[in-house]
Amino acid sequence: MRRRTPPPPSPLPQRDGIDAVRVRLPADGPWSTVREHLRERLSGAGAGVVDGMFDAGSFVGADGRPVAGDAPYEPGMFVWFHREPPAEVPVPFPLEVVYRDEHVVVVDKPHFLATTPRGGHVTQTALARLRRDLDVQALGAAHRLDRLTAGLVLFTVRPEERGAYQRLFADRRVGKEYEAVAPYDPSLVLPRTVRSRILKERGVLAAREVDGEPNAVTRVELIARRPDRGLGRYRLVPGTGQTHQLRVHMSALGVPILGDPLYPEVAAPVPAGDFRRPLQLLARELAFTDPVTGREHRFRSGRSLGAWSAYEDWAA
Repeated sequence: MRRRTPPPPSPLPQRDGIDAVRVRLPADGPWSTVREHLRERLSGAGAGVVDGMFDAGSFVGADGRPVAGDAPYEPGMFVWFHREPPAEVPVPFPLEVVYRDEHVVVVDKPHFLATTPRGGHVTQTALARLRRDLDVQALGAAHRLDRLTAGLVLFTVRPEERGAYQRLFADRRVGKEYEAVAPYDPSLVLPRTVRSRILKERGVLAAREVDGEPNAVTRVELIARRPDRGLGRYRLVPGTGQTHQLRVHMSALGVPILGDPLYPEVAAPVPAGDFRRPLQLLARELAFTDPVTGREHRFRSGRSLGAWSAYEDWAA
C-alpha cells in the first residue's frame, strides 16, 4: 500500500489560538483559476467576501506568499487562510491548570467554556485559551467535556503522542468520576447501575433512550442530601461515554440535574452572556496510567457546585 504524503506545514501562524484553515484543490474540476474554485467552495461566505480576501492577500500558498485570484487552477495545490471568528461573549471564569509536564496538560474547566472550537464557540474555548496562555501551539484535546459541564480535561502537548492518550479514553482505561446536584427522591433506591441504549441524532439537541442492547452504563450513588432544599448530591461513574449519558440517565431516574436546559425538556435558548444557573454537573476525578511515561496519575477538581454550596446565589 502506497503511503499518503503528509500535507506541508501551515505557513500561517495561529490567530487567537486557532489554526489556519487548509484547503486542497481537488484533482478534477471545471475551474480555470483558484478564485473560481474558492468562490464555489466557500459560497456560504459570499463571492464578495472571497474576492475581498484575495484583494487583501488572505489566501496563501505553501510558501506563505499570497495567492493571486487569477492564479491558474492547480490540482492538489494547498491554500491556507484564517476564517473570521464569530462574535463571542467572553466567558468570565478562570481556566485553571491542575498539572503540566512535557507530555500533557490537565485543566479544571469552568462551566460555559467549550473544550474545543465548534459552531459559534471558537476563541472562547479551553483549547484556544490554553494555546494562547501557555504559548503551546501544538496543544490538542485528548477528550472533550460538554460546554455546560465543568471539571477536568486532558490536553496533549505533542501531536505525535495524541493518539496514545485518545486511545485511553476509547479503550475505557481512564477512571472518571462526576458529581451532580439534583432533586432528592426518597423512593429512589441507590446505589444502582443504570443501563440503557442512548441515541443521539445529528441536528437534534437532546439524546434519547431507545429499545435495544444497552450502549450506556452509569453507576449512580447518593453522597449526601439536603432535606431543607429537597436536593441530593450524587456521584456518577460512567462505564461508557455516550453523548449526554449522565444527563439522560439522571433524567430517566426522575432526578434531572439542576440547570439542565435539555432534560427532561428542551428549554428556550438563553441570551448570549447569560451565565446564570450553570448545569450542576462536574467532572470531579480523572485517573489513568500515562501511556508514554508509565506514571500513575489521579487528579481531582477543586471546583464546587453552586446549587449545593450556595443555593440562593445559584438560583438568583
